[in-house]
Amino acid sequence: MNKTLLIGRLVSNPELTKTSADKSLVRSRIAVTRRYKAANGDRQADFIDVIIWGKIAENFVSYAKKGSLISIEGEIRTHSYEDKKNKKTLHN
Repeated sequence: MNKTLLIGRLVSNPELTKTSADKSLVRSRIAVTRRYKAANGDRQADFIDVIIWGKIAENFVSYAKKGSLISIEGEIRTHSYEDKKNKKTLHN
């Protein structure tokens, strides 16, 4: 089963876009603070790209803004491709 729950803050204001098939989507990034502190005492964060689809995306842009604390439940997907030099690259 591929299920994840992330809690973090929005890095920028979300923007609603539409696909060529007129489906709503939001691409955004959230900063998720790590549980443990670094050696200097600061907490580090991971910056994770998220995509939100459909009616949820439309509602999301109405209520969320940069700095909002949000939780997202979904699945993790990775994609890979080969460039012109046949070098394989993995993207989340």
